[in-house]
Amino acid sequence: MNAAALFPRLIQARLAEAMADTPVVLLAGPRQAGKTTLVRQVADKGLHYLTLDDELTLLSATADPVGMIRHLDRAVIDEIQRAPGLLLAIKKSVDEDRRAGRFLLTGSANLMALPRVADSLAGRMETLTLLPLSQSEIEGRTLNWLDGLFSGQLPQPGSETRTDNLVQRVLQGGYPEMLLRTTPRRRVAWARQYLDAIIARDVRELSGIEKLDQLPRFLRALAHTAGQVCNYTQLGAQVGLDGKTAARYMSVFEQMYLLKRVDPWAGNRLKRVVKAPKLQFLDSGLLAMLLNLTEEEIQKNRARFGHVLETFVYAELLKHTTTAQADYHLMYYRDADKVEVDIVIENAAGQLVGVEVKASATVTEADLRGLRKLAGLAGDSFSRGVILYDGDETLPLGDRICAAPLSTLWGQ
Repeated sequence: MNAAALFPRLIQARLAEAMADTPVVLLAGPRQAGKTTLVRQVADKGLHYLTLDDELTLLSATADPVGMIRHLDRAVIDEIQRAPGLLLAIKKSVDEDRRAGRFLLTGSANLMALPRVADSLAGRMETLTLLPLSQSEIEGRTLNWLDGLFSGQLPQPGSETRTDNLVQRVLQGGYPEMLLRTTPRRRVAWARQYLDAIIARDVRELSGIEKLDQLPRFLRALAHTAGQVCNYTQLGAQVGLDGKTAARYMSVFEQMYLLKRVDPWAGNRLKRVVKAPKLQFLDSGLLAMLLNLTEEEIQKNRARFGHVLETFVYAELLKHTTTAQADYHLMYYRDADKVEVDIVIENAAGQLVGVEVKASATVTEADLRGLRKLAGLAGDSFSRGVILYDGDETLPLGDRICAAPLSTLWGQ
């Protein structure tokens, strides 16, 4: 059985809603996250299925996009980024026939970053994002941590959610194929092959970059800055890239859903804020492979685990934003005095939740510094601060601040 088929996806209901009232729906996300498995289930309900990973289909799509679309009534088109010219043909078709659910597309690159794409289907297409599996999906749970917290519920540990296997969860990440590998060595082998394949084919197709030998070195260098504010031009120079090339590579990695630049939060009364974005990878398993981080090394040196754990938590919360009832934006806070909050979450009403990530089972007074600073700056907009730690109990820590087990992300 396909690995992705073993795990029900929480976005499936959202996908069905979009198909019911929108002519074109795009399911975007990284390769091997489970997009094809999900859309093939929809295709079984009467949609013609085409994949542009098939070379003959791709040839038809690029040689005669209008002719291909003209003969389709309702269809799934997989990996649409390989032939973006199809989007204009789809626009023409849906302008003539605006029935809902006509085209379900998948893309392993952020199509909104491609020229003319955003405008071509404006008002006709809804985009949903499918990231690798969340821990909630792995555990078969449906509660959304963000919706619960912003509605006033304190994160509470479940009855079977101890974090004894936290390190294993972080190192294996959320790609379905990684979860089916039974040993760390086999998971690392899959992750290495996955990144090699993306760089060898998808990056070249998407960006036209021919000399790919510098990409893996730059990606590994970026891995060492995960969770940190970094000058990526300077980092590029260390591996032999000029500023323009480093910026281009960064954009390509973002388009491929490998990493994301996270903006700083700034309130109106905030003046001494660090303006540079912070880098986060979107899968802790891939990040751990790039860092050569193993369970044995973490047992010897827990310090290296911290940034990878923060990436894990950021990715989990980002996945929750894709299936939440409300809209949320993830940022970070850091000022010139190096007071910081790992993750700042803002809802559409401007309310804030600050999240600090701790790799240990103890919480100290110093761990509250960033959240208290954020609370003071945000005032009434500050809803709650949460320190996620490797413990078992949810405990109050003063005005609107609490400590909660990391396991509440998947086990309430």
